Amino acid sequence: MTENVKTALNDKAWARWTALALLALGMFCSYIFMDLLSPIKNLVQETRGWDSLAFGTMQGSETFLNVFIFFLIFAGIILDKMGVRFTAILSGVVMLVGATINWYALTDSFCNPANSLYQWFNDHLNYIPVFDELGVSPFYEGMPASAKFSAIGFMIFGCGVEMAGITVSRGIVKWFKGREMALAMGSEMALARLGVATCMIFSPLFATLGGDISVSRSLAFGVVILMIALIMFIVYFFMDRKLDAQTGAEEEKDDPFEIRDLGKILSSSGFWLVALLCVLYYSAIFPFQKYAVNMLQCNIAFTAPDSEFWASDTATIIQYVIMLVVAAAAFASNFQKNKGAKYGLMALAVVSLVVYCYMGYKCQSASAMFAVFPLLAVGITPILGHYVDYKGKAASMLVFGSLLLIVCHLTFAFVLPQLKDTPAVSITVAYITILVLGASFSLVPASLWPSVPKLVDSKIIGSAYALIFWIQNIGLWLFPLLIGKVLDNTNPDIAEGIANGTLTAEEAAISYNYTAPLVMLACLGIAALALGLILKVVDRKKHLGLEEPNIKPDAGVETAEAVAAEE
Repeated sequence: MTENVKTALNDKAWARWTALALLALGMFCSYIFMDLLSPIKNLVQETRGWDSLAFGTMQGSETFLNVFIFFLIFAGIILDKMGVRFTAILSGVVMLVGATINWYALTDSFCNPANSLYQWFNDHLNYIPVFDELGVSPFYEGMPASAKFSAIGFMIFGCGVEMAGITVSRGIVKWFKGREMALAMGSEMALARLGVATCMIFSPLFATLGGDISVSRSLAFGVVILMIALIMFIVYFFMDRKLDAQTGAEEEKDDPFEIRDLGKILSSSGFWLVALLCVLYYSAIFPFQKYAVNMLQCNIAFTAPDSEFWASDTATIIQYVIMLVVAAAAFASNFQKNKGAKYGLMALAVVSLVVYCYMGYKCQSASAMFAVFPLLAVGITPILGHYVDYKGKAASMLVFGSLLLIVCHLTFAFVLPQLKDTPAVSITVAYITILVLGASFSLVPASLWPSVPKLVDSKIIGSAYALIFWIQNIGLWLFPLLIGKVLDNTNPDIAEGIANGTLTAEEAAISYNYTAPLVMLACLGIAALALGLILKVVDRKKHLGLEEPNIKPDAGVETAEAVAAEE
């Protein structure tokens, strides 16, 4: 048995990093679809008649079933009972089904008033018993039929993507426990978040392809991408099965999950602090992503590009290639032992990033600007993960991340609007703030997620992640809806302007004042800062080990060699 363990796949660096790549690519694809409508909110408002409330309600629906039907809790139980392989493929199928419905809901075929299904959605789902009384209904009277049907598809997709999230986290623990786990989790999220940049670049491109606006084309692109995600999970299935065959593990039968085990999780004060930190962090970021492009459109005086090239699809493709160069060079620099190669790659990443930002300025594109959001994170997340693996200080990183979160949202709220009349300055400030915000968010996967195995027993890690994701999903459901409501309530002149004809739908879509919702998100950062400080105190008193490194000198031969190499 000892010999089998020594020769297992996860003992080989190339194998465990290949497994990580498969899981990360699957999440990369899911992140693309998650925010496909975000950079084209204005086009959805123009072509489908969605106001901010409809947009926010539909975007918040992604987590509705996870929160109120407790699907995410069941997903955690499925993961613990059925294992990573089964749950990964199931999540891929569920995502694909939901995405397909979401796409169809925005097609001209569905949105035709002669379509009986369209008429049904137009006439129904205006009142949902119990949920309406509680004020948590995923629909409301007057909500466009396309938004209702799209919300149903997004709910199903949301079940799949959150199931995939906990499955990937559990898979990384399985392959990297006792090794570079924080580095692995940070690297996975760094790659996955490139999906955000990808959708920001390509969603507007597909929506306006050939000069004809069609928001459903962007979602069709996403459906194809999710087919690729399913393929990645299928390939991972065979790798993971081979690992279990080598180690003699039976994931589905060994030490099975029991409902009473949830009590062990819920009784941990450290678990609750980490879970609440997670919901505050993610609620301040993911809902913001859905409105970020529109926020930039409303706060920066964009003009038409000064040449046809900058307005062309060719410029967009070149930008994306440069973005990939930035990401690849920044990420690869973390793994170079030769100083010349390391600093050469870092220099390439910096120069490429400057070129990308200049092209975004010339293209006068808000979506291209926000696409830089994950780029700094791609470069520093592995550094942070490596630091947590060998030095610790995970709780301290969360505190620092909260401070950055507060500063960035307040900059968007109060500084950017004041610079609207100076486009070059406002775009520069926006770029810097977006990069710093992305960097602050990279602290979560590098420090928070690897801390969970320190708080709960290994057999219920899946359920622990599921509970954290469930709590997180409450915020991800609530805050897109809140942002939409706050926008409509603090900008009544926009609805009035559309009604009396003084504003066109196109003008209205880029005329919102975002100060109030941004202050609300900054308050989440303040709450996260307070909880982070409390977590440090609890960790010190109860010796949870959150400030300690993940890799100890006695963790094994390979680990000892790695530590020696570091020294």
